[in-house]
Amino acid sequence: MRLATFNLLHGRSPVDGVVDPDRLMASVVPLDADVLALQEVDRGQERSGRVDQTALVATATDAVDARFLPALVGTPGEQWREAGETDAGAEPSYGVGLVSRLPVARWRRIPLGSSPARLPLLIDARRPALVRDEPRVALAAELAGPAPVGTVVATHLSFAPGVNVVQLLRLAHALRDARPPVVVLGDLNMPGPVPPAVLPGWRSLVREPTFPGDLPRIQLDHVLARGGPGAPLPEVVQGGAVAGPVSDHRALLVELGG
Repeated sequence: MRLATFNLLHGRSPVDGVVDPDRLMASVVPLDADVLALQEVDRGQERSGRVDQTALVATATDAVDARFLPALVGTPGEQWREAGETDAGAEPSYGVGLVSRLPVARWRRIPLGSSPARLPLLIDARRPALVRDEPRVALAAELAGPAPVGTVVATHLSFAPGVNVVQLLRLAHALRDARPPVVVLGDLNMPGPVPPAVLPGWRSLVREPTFPGDLPRIQLDHVLARGGPGAPLPEVVQGGAVAGPVSDHRALLVELGG
């Protein structure tokens, strides 16, 4: 079973700044992932051609189940509001997604909150600005039928130090009764050794830098897992970071034994 997580940067190329749906689809095919978690995903946004990027990725990967979960409705960095449980319509939105070649028995939305303060952020990697922290969510999928993993989760945590730790603890608490083994995939905005230190009983399955995409120096993207009674963690066969034609992150991939 191959699992991957990929912060898409809404499909934008760091080389020329272009958002091309064909490039986006070409970036996920080489991962050959049975389950792929997505962050910074657009749906209906003008900047990305008003497409449903989760649906594009699902088509490219031959997924049988897929879902997009908006964190906000509106335009990131401009005018937006926090998405609610019923926000699944045609308005432009932005959030996380998950696509799976394995059938999903049930989906679950887990709100994780945000920082109440405005936070410094580099705009276009040059201009510092104070911005509102985006609301954060997690999308959990319990897989149907036999599989090495029981539950997979896609998320993208705050870049505010401390706030992301609280969000990770909140997520782990929400997953305490999830069908094991449980795997959390996402951009956690924490350096490599921090997440497993925050969550005793959870294991980091891949340790490799993922950011920035051209010459990675730090691991912000993670695959965390925990087993359960009668459901031990499967063996890690291989894993690593994969460069592609879109995003300022590399995708993180892990292959698990049966």
